[in-house]
Amino acid sequence: LERNAEVVQLTSYAPLMAHAEGWQWTPDMIWFNNLESYGTPNYYVQKLYSTNKGTDLISVTQDGENLVGQEELYASATLDSEANEVVVKVVNTSSEAQEIQLNFEGKRLKNKGSVIVLKEADLTQENSFESTQEIAPVTEELKVKKDVATYEVSAYSLNIIRIPLK
Repeated sequence: LERNAEVVQLTSYAPLMAHAEGWQWTPDMIWFNNLESYGTPNYYVQKLYSTNKGTDLISVTQDGENLVGQEELYASATLDSEANEVVVKVVNTSSEAQEIQLNFEGKRLKNKGSVIVLKEADLTQENSFESTQEIAPVTEELKVKKDVATYEVSAYSLNIIRIPLK
């Protein structure tokens, strides 16, 4: 969607909501009962993509090709001209953590940024009314040296990397 933003005007997640006592299937994004609610990992993925969008698409390549599944890594990047930051989204679908090196040639970056990470090693784990934040995003600091950032991408994770420009 991010790479084709000029043709995609709206998106919608379906099914969106499910009541704890009356539902038909389980991929719903938000679960509720008469007193409380919680978001699933799908909710957090949608939220992270919608709240970390940029204004200009930046190419993300590995060995001269767009990073779309090589070594089970997927990535997209944008420049957020309003926040004056580079935003890189990296998904690792592998069962192993992978170290990546982000080279921002020609961009003058500040020496630290942040990474919002959504991950869970146990693929059977779920959020529930008893544990609403079992799988939820956490924010980490990222160090940047000149125009290069090195980061270990956790297994089964979505990573939103935000680095301010000078």
